[in-house]
Amino acid sequence: MTHHRPLRRAIMLTLCLLSACAAADPATMARADGGSPPALPAPRRALPSPAGAFLAARDAVAHNDLDFASLNFLQVLAADPGNPELIQQAFLTALMVGRPEAVALARQLPNNQAAQLLLANDDAKQGNWSGAEARFNALPRQGLMDVMRPILVAWAQMGGGHPDQALATLNPMVDGRRFRAVYALHAAAIADLAGPPFDAGRFYRTAQTEFGGPNLQLARLMASWQARNGQMQEAMATLDALGAANQDIAMALPGLKATVADRPIRRATDGMADAYMAVASALRVQEANEFAMVLLRLALDLRPDFTAARLLAADIISSGKDPAPALAMLSAVSMDDPLAPAVRLRRAALLDRLGNSDEALRVLEQLAADFPRQPEPLTMQANILRAKHRYPEAVVAYTKALALVPADAPGAWPLYYERGIARERSHDWPGAEADFQTALKLQPDQPFVLNYLAYSWTEQGRNLPEARRMIERAAAQRPNDGAVIDSLGWVLLRQGDTAGAVKNLERAVELEPSDPTINAHLGDAYWAAGRKLEAQFQWRRALTLNPEPEDVPKLEAKLREGEQALGITPAKAVQ
Repeated sequence: MTHHRPLRRAIMLTLCLLSACAAADPATMARADGGSPPALPAPRRALPSPAGAFLAARDAVAHNDLDFASLNFLQVLAADPGNPELIQQAFLTALMVGRPEAVALARQLPNNQAAQLLLANDDAKQGNWSGAEARFNALPRQGLMDVMRPILVAWAQMGGGHPDQALATLNPMVDGRRFRAVYALHAAAIADLAGPPFDAGRFYRTAQTEFGGPNLQLARLMASWQARNGQMQEAMATLDALGAANQDIAMALPGLKATVADRPIRRATDGMADAYMAVASALRVQEANEFAMVLLRLALDLRPDFTAARLLAADIISSGKDPAPALAMLSAVSMDDPLAPAVRLRRAALLDRLGNSDEALRVLEQLAADFPRQPEPLTMQANILRAKHRYPEAVVAYTKALALVPADAPGAWPLYYERGIARERSHDWPGAEADFQTALKLQPDQPFVLNYLAYSWTEQGRNLPEARRMIERAAAQRPNDGAVIDSLGWVLLRQGDTAGAVKNLERAVELEPSDPTINAHLGDAYWAAGRKLEAQFQWRRALTLNPEPEDVPKLEAKLREGEQALGITPAKAVQ
């Protein structure tokens, strides 16, 4: 009855962290589907009556079919063109799927911040930089908009051919205390784009110091500036530091290095898009996903080839129930893009979630062949195989991945842990035990590893005092983790502390009421405590919770033996 908590490997590319507040626009929008119009499913036929179209639109929003929702809101609005609620809903859905009607609708929403940002985008694309600057200057001077406003104003000034004004707008922010890193980075990009006599290097160094660690956009901008200023060795070091800090970017390093001298921001609209992206990534950290998607759509409106924005949008979309639109979002990325390897890795994860595991494995096999020194494709391949109960194959893939990682690297502990699980499920306990112990040498207080190894020892009746100490260390870190609290109750039961076992296992069931293993363990503890009928109930409940196939006969045997001990015939057994 071994159970554990799977590790979640995040592929999200977080460019910077801001402390900003934002509220999503109307609650009717569950989330964006994120797909580019050509990649979205063909819309269903709109209902003919306005009332029917409105109901269809609301239903489509509830099911995240925003393309169909947009078509129907537009139909309803045509019948009732002055309805302010319909204008707002039609605008938001049109914006989220990239429909051209969004701009016209935005002109009817003077108090909607997203609408004003889209109109400023339109001004910028038309070369009306004074109009864009005026709209940005009119943004609220509080919360999220107050953070973005100086950056967007500065880029509008830069677009209008006034880099001196743009830097004058940002200089007070760079010298201030709040969000200095972001303001300095955009000041650096403006100075870099304008060229001498503006000192981009000073701003880049400030941004690098303030961020305190590498992130994608800082590294790309700074490495490009270094390469174009004769500092190629420093440029390569900047990108290497990025790859070391982010495993998902490591595969993209060859492409990033090959294009290091290219400007990541080539025009003012690129800078505006980058500002939207930066704030969206901060909102993603705060789980304000709806407004983050609005900003990402605004970024892609200005720069459809902004791959980092597409990756972040796919990350947000895939956090919902249906990952298919995330694939649509990534379908527009060219395979010669420097970030294409990260996109291919993400595609494999999405394909697996959609049930296309064989195709996902093929994508990963090709990635492993294309990047033979990178462990990420092999690691994901191993995780998919393990999830499919193909444990011996998973062990092989984990072993190949580990061969590409320094044996003493602290970050290697998840690979040893995961291979240990696959080995244990392959009935290779000596190998599994060695992997868990190696993982603990690299990360001594890792609660998942402590719990898994100690629980396994408990199941085997070995090293019970040490197992208890290890589980207590894990429980101190994860007091509300049902699997860990179950392990604590289980080791207490094995040591003869029935009262302590019952207390902890009841708590574990409260935390994980649908876990068959935990319910079965509580039944064992009740039986040991003399609470025979309650034990029978828990064992029967465990059977209804889809236990592992090998656990079913064990539970049925306990029920039969319990019935015999209680003198209950099967026909009279508690149902």
